[in-house]
Amino acid sequence: MSRVNAAGSPTLNEVVSAERTHIAFFGLRNAGKSSLVNAVTGQSVSVVSDVAGTTTDPVRKAMELLPLGPVLIIDTPGMDDEGELGCLRVQRARQALEHTDVAVLVVDALRGRGNEDEELISIFDEKKIPYVVALNKADELTDRPELKANEIYTSALTGENVNALKDMIASLAPAKNAGTRLVGDLLEPGDLVVLVVPIDKAAPKGRLILPQQQTMRDILDSGCAFAACRDTELADTLTSLAKKPKLVITDSQVFAKVAKLVPEDIALTSFSILFARYRGDLPSLLAGADRLADLGAGDRVLISEGCTHHRQCGDIGTQKIPALIRSFCGSEPEFDFTSGGDFPEDPAGYSLVIHCGACTLSEREMASRMERATAAGVPMVNYGVAIAKMTGVLDRAAAVFGVRK
Repeated sequence: MSRVNAAGSPTLNEVVSAERTHIAFFGLRNAGKSSLVNAVTGQSVSVVSDVAGTTTDPVRKAMELLPLGPVLIIDTPGMDDEGELGCLRVQRARQALEHTDVAVLVVDALRGRGNEDEELISIFDEKKIPYVVALNKADELTDRPELKANEIYTSALTGENVNALKDMIASLAPAKNAGTRLVGDLLEPGDLVVLVVPIDKAAPKGRLILPQQQTMRDILDSGCAFAACRDTELADTLTSLAKKPKLVITDSQVFAKVAKLVPEDIALTSFSILFARYRGDLPSLLAGADRLADLGAGDRVLISEGCTHHRQCGDIGTQKIPALIRSFCGSEPEFDFTSGGDFPEDPAGYSLVIHCGACTLSEREMASRMERATAAGVPMVNYGVAIAKMTGVLDRAAAVFGVRK
């Protein structure tokens, strides 16, 4: 049975990081960011010191924050850090903007808003990030000027207006994946789904990967059932079922094999393509698949993964997809690889970006990456769409969503 808190929100254990509201605290050194983070969370999330620049890297904490529910709190380094190392810290803080759902700009109330603070507010506005300005250390003020829009007086020391700040944050938080489902909207209660889950060297021992887990949960939440098998048992599984499946969802790496085994009157797609729709812009990613056939020698291709993991022999991103591209286009493009938070601010110069399913990235961060590629005039496609294109099953895999490529 699904557990909920008193407010009716899912508990922390049921919400992966990518589905949580990302709340980031920004500001100058010694504005009291870390102290305010600790006051808001009620925990010692960040190290607090009178020494400027104590926070050297963004600090992340997944937790429950009422009245909002499951969130990811991010405490960033000071935006006025100095020196070569300080510039790297500022760069990390700016990167946090790409996955921030709500920003809290912490300002020393004694000093007031300065040019750096106003620059941050301009960035919030440009990126359409809702924000609140917390005028911290308000307990030290002898006179309190009238508040501007989105401002609130706070004191991490006395706890003044900490609860009011949390209420403001909650009121600004956008709905996560509002109105979208991973797979449930493709199903009717009582439908049966077959999930094809290869178990190879890259499969985590003793567990399933996140896209498979989330898909299973959404199927169950839709009042439907699923049968899961490896690709090696798919044929036997299909013949043994008493009920015809509504849909088969496969790992993209065995797309071609699975497509031959699944009858044409049963819908077929992949976990990665489901996430292409859920996390990104499926029509744009489908359009990006057209670039694959045109890649030539010397064209630069960026293959990017949202998570970091130990790369093994036969790794899909660094080995399988490049090999498939060389075979498909008959040429030798140049490949670059990024993982985790390392995605170029300006991907100009690339002929194509091929991205993973982005199951570990927030909706905002994936949208930011797609926007950067679009602004640079670089088409983007994701793993599942690319593999479906190169194995000749993209029309069938996209038809599930009412579109064809």
